[in-house]
Amino acid sequence: MSEPTVLPPVRRAARDRNGLLRGLRYPSTIVGVIVAVSIIAIGLLAPILPIPSPYAQSPDAFLPPSAQHWLGTDEFGRDLFSRVVYGIRQDALVGAIAVPLGAAIGVVLGLVSTTSKYLDIVLQRIFDVSLAFAGIVMGVTVAAILGPGIMAVLVTVTLINIPLFGRLTRSAARAQLSRDYVVAARVTGAGPVRVLGQHVLPNAVDPLVVQAALSLSIAVFIEGGMSFVGIGVVPPEPSLGALLRSSTDFMSISPQYALAPMIVLTALVMSFYVISDGLNRGLLKR
Repeated sequence: MSEPTVLPPVRRAARDRNGLLRGLRYPSTIVGVIVAVSIIAIGLLAPILPIPSPYAQSPDAFLPPSAQHWLGTDEFGRDLFSRVVYGIRQDALVGAIAVPLGAAIGVVLGLVSTTSKYLDIVLQRIFDVSLAFAGIVMGVTVAAILGPGIMAVLVTVTLINIPLFGRLTRSAARAQLSRDYVVAARVTGAGPVRVLGQHVLPNAVDPLVVQAALSLSIAVFIEGGMSFVGIGVVPPEPSLGALLRSSTDFMSISPQYALAPMIVLTALVMSFYVISDGLNRGLLKR
């Protein structure tokens, strides 16, 4: 009886990387990457940009856009452009910390759930309960426990991402466990940790990359929503959602007050969504 053909994991992983690269070549994905990187770069470079302090107040409230104040000033005479730029940093912080942390925990739990039938049932029910909460409801619950602030946003985004990555990892891993190369690895004496870490995970990573880009979009949306309702970033700390909240009473006086953070927030959410869509199409087109 002939031995079964074994597909080396590296070949499959390399093919998935080609799919990701193909997805990054779509014109819409390129535009999304350029927009997202440009906005985040501006936010990260805020301390060295020649702009006023986002906290400096003056008696010149609601000044119109000018060479000195590109977007005018707010109700406390603070430079709006500076506050929008520094507000981007809050979203970058949430995306850089909460999304990878939630993804890491979710991936570990998703892999662990494949090792035991009973553990799988318990974890899936926990994921079901977590996914039953809308993002903003989760945010309200976390803020009620921790109090409003950036920490509440970080914890909320992390908790939202754990079941998302856990479910995806479990589904992708279970699809790989019956493959010939996994069976061959087990026959050669590889333990569960080695099988999952070295053979299953590298070949189940493609949907996780797509979800990571989508989760960045969700993170920006959650930060904006929580700050808008007053349970996220608290003024005078600048954030895009907090700026939108403050602008609601002054839209007739200073329309750019609301327009600028709204445009930036929408651009970030849409750019990450477009990137995730492009990566997904690239992976599906084998």
